[in-house]
Amino acid sequence: MPLKYLHTMIRVADLEKTMAFFELLGMKETRRWDNEAGRFSLVFMAAPGDESCPVELTHNWDGDDGLPSDSRHFGHLAYAVDDIYETCQTLMDNGVTINRPPRDGHMAFVRTPDNISIELLQAGDRLDAAEPWASMENTGSW
Repeated sequence: MPLKYLHTMIRVADLEKTMAFFELLGMKETRRWDNEAGRFSLVFMAAPGDESCPVELTHNWDGDDGLPSDSRHFGHLAYAVDDIYETCQTLMDNGVTINRPPRDGHMAFVRTPDNISIELLQAGDRLDAAEPWASMENTGSW
């Protein structure tokens, strides 16, 4: 039975805010479908050069009473980044909490505005331990 990965879907409460979060990670909108009759939007975002692995942001125009929730049942999305320290600094500079700092130069966790857990992994070899990351404590759950 052949199988092909298509995308991961997450529900979002504030489409523009969530898109801005993924844009901070370097992702771009690859396609969008606004459905007037169903009163929802689907926005697909992917890393440049990796458009075959998008995340689908599903936004119900009239709201979604289940959001935000802990969303830990979902697990997480994972992305490799060229420089985990630079990525985390950019996110922090834009108001994103680093829930699990990259103390090991390899892995960090953050959350989207809708509380979806995002794992960031250093591409290639881990970076040498550096401050402020090496001594930064966890914040919340990740």
